[in-house]
Amino acid sequence: MTSSPPTPVPGTGYRHELYPYSGRGEFVEGAASFIQDALDGGEAVVVAVPHDKASLLRAEIREDEAVRYVDTSRVAHHPGRLIGAWQEWLQGHVSDGRPVRGIGESPWEAVRSQAEAAELRYHEWLLNMAFAQGPAWWLLCPYDIAYNEATLREMARCHPEMRKDGRTTRCEDYDPQAPYAFGPLTHPCDPYDEFAYSRGDLPALREKIAACAELHGLADRRLRELHLAATEVAANSISHGGGRGVLRLWSEDGRLVCEFRDAGYIADPLAGRTRPTATQVGGRGLWLVHQLCDLVEIRSTPAEGTTVRLHTELPERP
Repeated sequence: MTSSPPTPVPGTGYRHELYPYSGRGEFVEGAASFIQDALDGGEAVVVAVPHDKASLLRAEIREDEAVRYVDTSRVAHHPGRLIGAWQEWLQGHVSDGRPVRGIGESPWEAVRSQAEAAELRYHEWLLNMAFAQGPAWWLLCPYDIAYNEATLREMARCHPEMRKDGRTTRCEDYDPQAPYAFGPLTHPCDPYDEFAYSRGDLPALREKIAACAELHGLADRRLRELHLAATEVAANSISHGGGRGVLRLWSEDGRLVCEFRDAGYIADPLAGRTRPTATQVGGRGLWLVHQLCDLVEIRSTPAEGTTVRLHTELPERP
């Protein structure tokens, strides 16, 4: 399955650079050099890396008005929230008109599932589209090849540039005209429940989800949030996906998965990932879904329709 390719914007000021490294010493060396180059040029820097990596960098370069270390714990394992988070982190510097750089590393060593890892890589690709028409800034993405060198080429396909030995070169594997190549979605885990729905079936759909959630110990606020997200997705199926859809439910990797399939097509790969504006009409539903669920997978083509999977973390059982 593929997604629509980003439309390149001539003269865009956004730079997106992959930094493969091996071990913490090389991470600190490359990231600290990137920060120092920015400071020497009068630029601000936003550092969004896992807590242990941030501690290493703080020992080299302290936080001040030009260098900001942000807490990524709220969004690090939620790929669909990361573009909105970067919009928020950059906002102050952009409004001041100050040149800004960023360092962003996902918690690859602590990903919770193959689905999360796949969505994190897709997020890296979507960054090129999300910021193509925005203010100029430069994002460095460290990636430890000692953790998983086999996926380095997949990461290179998401970055126009790569940093190696202190120099920046073009990524030969990055093609701005090529669509994103998704891997196949995993098959539902047996046993799973299935429910076909159409107009008037939303109460029954919520009951089906509640019954499955109860079996897995999901209740109270988390169940209410899942109900709200599921209602939003199913209502989209009814309004824009041919008037009907199919829900499937199962548990996988310690999460309850709600899958919705319909005949509709979501043309914008960024739908739900960028923060809605105050004057925006519509388009807030998928943003809400990303905020309520622990992971959201969306696959959509004109030929095959749309599949949306909502992952909700289940409580640990004694």
